[in-house]
Amino acid sequence: MSRSGLIAVKLGNSSFFNDNGSITHVTLLKVEDCVVSKVKTMDKDGYNAIQLASIDLDKDIKKVKKSQRKNFSSINLKPKKILKEFRVDDNNLLEVGTTLNVTHFSTDQYVDATSKSIGKGFAGVMKRHNFAGLRASHGVSISHRSHGSTGQNQDPGRVFKGKKMAGRMGGKKVTKQNLKIINVDEQNQLLVVKGSVPGKKNSIIFLKDSVKK
Repeated sequence: MSRSGLIAVKLGNSSFFNDNGSITHVTLLKVEDCVVSKVKTMDKDGYNAIQLASIDLDKDIKKVKKSQRKNFSSINLKPKKILKEFRVDDNNLLEVGTTLNVTHFSTDQYVDATSKSIGKGFAGVMKRHNFAGLRASHGVSISHRSHGSTGQNQDPGRVFKGKKMAGRMGGKKVTKQNLKIINVDEQNQLLVVKGSVPGKKNSIIFLKDSVKK
């Protein structure tokens, strides 16, 4: 069954002490109230989904698109910064104005986290693709960190698409799967997730139920 996810903000990394005294490296995610701003149904739109709005807007309301302003005013909601649509089943459709918070997930549950990864700029093949590089001696000069040959001779006479080469690294949409929720802090609206989550500090994270678990 497919249900809605949540919109969160990455606060950073920390350590969580378990009951037996062991330490687990975790990521702290802050969840502000996620309000259902729009509902899409199979009859009207061809698919079932709900749109969540979260994080108060810090800019002038006049800079918000008129269509969005009209949508927010119709449900008596202050314009929000982030809008995210989640595909859901018929049984999991929610009414407009419904609020979701950290209690949407539970301890020991597995989730998938999607965000924009940290940009690394232009990187070589050793950093970008974990190439071993060329030999350190025996005639190799200057090109120790190069990628070596990129293709064959006259046939096919070109470099295949997708060849691993140097280029821009990071700064892409990444989904990390099967992240375990260690703790749900309802008082501070925090989710404590085991391991690392894509993105830098203050990045917007989209959470949903794990697909593979």
